[in-house]
Amino acid sequence: MPLPLPRLIPPLVTALLGAALLPAATAQPQAAAVPVKAIKTNLAEESFQTMVVNRALQELGFAVQPILEADLTAAYLAIANGDATYTAVNWWPLHQGMYEKAGGDRVFFRQGVFIDGGAQGYLIDRKTATEHRITNLAQLKDPAIARLFDHDGNGKADLTGCNPGWGCELAIEHQLSAYGLRETVEHRQGNYNALMADTLERFRAGQPILYYTWTPYWVSGVLRPGQEVSWLEVPFTALPDLSGDVKQARTTLPDGKNYGFPIAREHIVANRRFAQQHPAAAKLFEIARIPIADINAQNLRMQQGENSPADLQRHTEAWIQANRATFDSWLQQARAAQAQAQKAPTQRQRP
Repeated sequence: MPLPLPRLIPPLVTALLGAALLPAATAQPQAAAVPVKAIKTNLAEESFQTMVVNRALQELGFAVQPILEADLTAAYLAIANGDATYTAVNWWPLHQGMYEKAGGDRVFFRQGVFIDGGAQGYLIDRKTATEHRITNLAQLKDPAIARLFDHDGNGKADLTGCNPGWGCELAIEHQLSAYGLRETVEHRQGNYNALMADTLERFRAGQPILYYTWTPYWVSGVLRPGQEVSWLEVPFTALPDLSGDVKQARTTLPDGKNYGFPIAREHIVANRRFAQQHPAAAKLFEIARIPIADINAQNLRMQQGENSPADLQRHTEAWIQANRATFDSWLQQARAAQAQAQKAPTQRQRP
């Protein structure tokens, strides 16, 4: 999904959550005083998983700096240039174009899968789906069906869509053309959370709703697929011209349903040079993994009002304590990787 590279947003990044929120940890000599700067978008729901990784890095002895914010294109450029160390929110396939445009595997370290099984696609309220037998997005080519979801009076269905710059908006725009929906569907973009708040209000007022979403995210904890809302299939796979591996991505699920998007996965992406210089961090980035259900549950708590920095810190600490054995295994493997790397030069010198 090649994208033009805009100028870095001024300022490039803004502090979100400082290292002061994290408890002190015992520094390991190999990582002492080495600063680490995570970067994410301004989406608050990306904080929790980033804070978990930051906590692990701190326990490994790295000097964790405040989390930085930038738009996605700027974030990848910052990592590539060494202005930031890593992001815990690299989505495949939606970010692949930005990843490659900023330098790809030549400048980034990306190993392992951090979060797996992310679903995405289009949904409508179950009441309207049942009453009008709507199961496929292509049915909105019918003006009468589209008008069910028209809330501004222009005769087109209002689709709560994806923010510009996130990557998902490119797929939505491509699909609206591929499925012949330009005349009957309007892609509403802006602040996604604000748009979804309006969408929820309409749903609670008994009005039909049409929206795009993904998991992990809080939306599917409130509007539950199969209960309050229903997924819409698409008539055929239609993805933008992205890159070789993304072109081959399957959007048809094992049960035969096609929701238009491949099952997504999230990776940790780091500056390659940093990863090469710090094997402990590289191993952590490779093996860390958080279940998608845990992200969904934490995001839902944020949507319900637990969204202050103190709340996020409490969520992070609670997850680590509940998963301490797993968390400690990350640290053990990371330290072993560091020790092995330190032994390697000596071993090569032996006859």
